[in-house]
Amino acid sequence: MFWYGHDPSGWGWFTMSVGMILFWAVLIVFAVLLFRSLARPADSGASTGHAGSGPAPEQLLAERFARGEIDEEEYRSRLAVLRSGDGGSSGKV
Repeated sequence: MFWYGHDPSGWGWFTMSVGMILFWAVLIVFAVLLFRSLARPADSGASTGHAGSGPAPEQLLAERFARGEIDEEEYRSRLAVLRSGDGGSSGKV
């Protein structure tokens, strides 16, 4: 009944080796993803737009100015709009 005895042939060893490597790879990936999801702080999710869920608009504006994305004139005009409470509803884009 067993033509090759009780031991697997060359392809049997190869298939078993690849299967074991895939098994451990899937197991390790699952463990790492589980660990990362459990170790993630609760407040690191996407912002929902609620007040206090992220940096203040003035802080974001200051960071953009510090990185050089906007010049001083644009920084001051946008800061004035933020502080006036108008929210930029003047229609200017």
